[in-house]
Amino acid sequence: MLSFTETARCGGARAGEVRTPRGSFATPAFMPVGTRGAVRTLTSADLEDLGAAVVLANTYHLMLRPGAELIAERGGLHRFMDWSGHILTDSGGYQVMSLEPKLDDAGATFRSTYDGSTHTLTPERATEVQALLGSDIAMVLDVCPPLPSPRPVIEAAVDRTAAWAARARAAHRSIAPPSQLQFGIVQGGLEVDLRRTSAARTLEIGFDGYAIGGLSVGEERHERLEPLAATTEMLPADRPRYLMGVGDPLSLLEAVSAGVDMFDCVLPTRLARHGTVLTSEGRLNLANARFARDDGPLDPALANDPAGRWSRAYLRHLLMVGETAATRILTLHNLAWLFELMASTRVAIAQGRFEAHAAAIRAVWER
Repeated sequence: MLSFTETARCGGARAGEVRTPRGSFATPAFMPVGTRGAVRTLTSADLEDLGAAVVLANTYHLMLRPGAELIAERGGLHRFMDWSGHILTDSGGYQVMSLEPKLDDAGATFRSTYDGSTHTLTPERATEVQALLGSDIAMVLDVCPPLPSPRPVIEAAVDRTAAWAARARAAHRSIAPPSQLQFGIVQGGLEVDLRRTSAARTLEIGFDGYAIGGLSVGEERHERLEPLAATTEMLPADRPRYLMGVGDPLSLLEAVSAGVDMFDCVLPTRLARHGTVLTSEGRLNLANARFARDDGPLDPALANDPAGRWSRAYLRHLLMVGETAATRILTLHNLAWLFELMASTRVAIAQGRFEAHAAAIRAVWER
């Protein structure tokens, strides 16, 4: 059983607590992406030290390697990873967009990115795989069209997502462990009326929580604001709202302002692998020669920065000579920075100063 308690509100932004059979976590919350059962370059112990509450893993990839059945034989994904926090598993819906599989009403047929073998992912199979993995929150299989897409393509995605959601819900009630929760996904592209239609159809089925999919897939940031607001205003206040695939600070705060509670994105870890760090000064690219003699920390404003003992000059050196330690340290920093952004946002909401908090972030990040 899942419960969501709103603990504070400031305008449209809300802070809260999600309670699950595993425990609880505070919102707004950012979830790092551990696609194959690990956040790149980090261990479960690292995530514990950072204070991560929820980690995202991917159904499609774990189904292929090492296999959901193998993981289930070893006690499930938590035990396999040695991770005691929450796990949310994506259903494979993103791969429906990114890998361009063959789609029909039954499901999606993929060629494995590993060995070229053919696999069919249906709403029922995606549910079964997630049940075997034993995640705390399972997502329904959906259709996520890229943007821009013609309206008929978006309409078809809304229809198929709703049909698949009903099948996934029935399968989940039949085969999932009692402790596993399931979220529905709202599609609709940038079309406000289709967003409302999709939300209504998803609510009619009824889920433990609700995700907003099909945004941050090619549109400009300002374009998603109206469809996002139209979606969140239809979602129940007593259930968590999850915006999929968004992780830059400006988009996070805009979504929080619209009443979103949960987020995931590969952005902080991907940026780290390319030498870019998130700071109170905005993004810094350590490959820039101006950091070669900079003896300051990555972000003096970030308390307890796991990268704080090393200078920008040293970390740039590691990056430029290809030391893998650079990627690991920058990943730790970027996640710590985003977790602190979420923590300070929760405090700002509780203290009734969210707009001032968001304005201060915008003043830096919109430069």
